[in-house]
Amino acid sequence: MSQQQFENFTASSLYCDKCKAAMPVRERLLLILPDKEVYDYLCTGCASSVGSREVTAGEKLMAQSMAKRRPRRAAVAPAPRIQL
Repeated sequence: MSQQQFENFTASSLYCDKCKAAMPVRERLLLILPDKEVYDYLCTGCASSVGSREVTAGEKLMAQSMAKRRPRRAAVAPAPRIQL
């Protein structure tokens, strides 16, 4: 497997100390700096901060270029009806 597949992760659930369980999280943009963006992960149960993530400008450009390279699947047309 290519290492580029694992460079950008976003969390879908993290452990919350207040809820005492792994909870789904929302990602909120906290700060924009010239060289990076800082995101905060909020618990959906109690809205407390459970983590953060920093994305540098280089990582953001790479993610955008990789998204452009991925081939998109063509929409599949429905099968024609056959009348008997």
